[in-house]
Amino acid sequence: MDKIVWFLVLGALVAIVASLGSGLFHLSRGRPEDSQRLARALTIRITLSLVLFALLMIAWYFGLISPHPLQGGAPR
Repeated sequence: MDKIVWFLVLGALVAIVASLGSGLFHLSRGRPEDSQRLARALTIRITLSLVLFALLMIAWYFGLISPHPLQGGAPR
């Protein structure tokens, strides 16, 4: 089950970076019709980021993932 969550998170991060790259491409071209494509790419990126955050919170709530303690902190 941990591998499924790991692959979903990795896939979401790849999709976020791809959407960001698409937005950069449309921003650099500078044509008037690219304005809508830029806005759509950035909207998709924001949506994917929110979905990723929700996925991480749900996985943490159900115990699929857990935070690790900080290394070298205060003595136990």
